[in-house]
Amino acid sequence: MLNNKIPTLDLHGEVSPMVDLLVKDFILENYISGHKKVIIIHGVGTGALRKAVHQSLNNNKLVSNFKIDMFNAGSTIIEIKD
Repeated sequence: MLNNKIPTLDLHGEVSPMVDLLVKDFILENYISGHKKVIIIHGVGTGALRKAVHQSLNNNKLVSNFKIDMFNAGSTIIEIKD
């Protein structure tokens, strides 16, 4: 039976200065593991974590695309380059 679970990083409770490091490590780990799609949960709140996550993703050369999950505005779906 296949495991279709998408790797997920939950950043609830994290502070913005740590987000860049956590996101970079998460993306690199999944790139090395061969995962092409991952999810980062940042919550809705004030938008500070989402902004920090998206800024980190914009600067990450391993990320080909990302978007807010249309079913959950507190999550971002990321596509990792080959």
